[in-house]
Amino acid sequence: MLLIRKVYAFLIDGVETLLIAAAIFLVIYAFLFRPFNVQGESMFPNFHNGEYVITNLIGFEDFKIYHASFGTLKLGDVVVFVSPPDPTKDYIKRVIGVPGDTVMIKGGSVYLNGKLLDESAYLNSDVKTYEGAFLTENKAVTVPANQYFVFGDNRPESSDSRTWGFVTKDEIVGKSLFVYWPLDRIRLVNNPY
Repeated sequence: MLLIRKVYAFLIDGVETLLIAAAIFLVIYAFLFRPFNVQGESMFPNFHNGEYVITNLIGFEDFKIYHASFGTLKLGDVVVFVSPPDPTKDYIKRVIGVPGDTVMIKGGSVYLNGKLLDESAYLNSDVKTYEGAFLTENKAVTVPANQYFVFGDNRPESSDSRTWGFVTKDEIVGKSLFVYWPLDRIRLVNNPY
């Protein structure tokens, strides 16, 4: 009888522990952080196909937590968002313009608010940025409120705001924080600005 009680207590404790762990995981996954798998070469060489990135959801989901500044995006942040051309996919890109900024492409270079944007921290000097269907050569566009302008780091291979325009705040899943897989490429995702 004593053995049955001990086994029963052990099983109940095990089930309770598993339920608590599952509840903590669900809260973290739903409201705080989520993994994202990089697919494609649009962010090469800074992000590689098959890498896994932890994305901060705080301030980007409908459920806002703690303080609105967690959800503030800045120039240079790397974000995951719902793809404007295909809402069944998520994209990862770099923020080039925030609300109120003016973005222009001229001679293969990016101009932000009338000044040449220094992208040397994440792009090689020989990388050129060319126009798309939305942002054409020498045409300045101003980023509206609650929207962002994003580019892939691999400019020739990226479908980004040059082609399909702005990304709304509601489409943004979160800001990328940390590459955790594969193990030999673990690193923080730093804002170069």
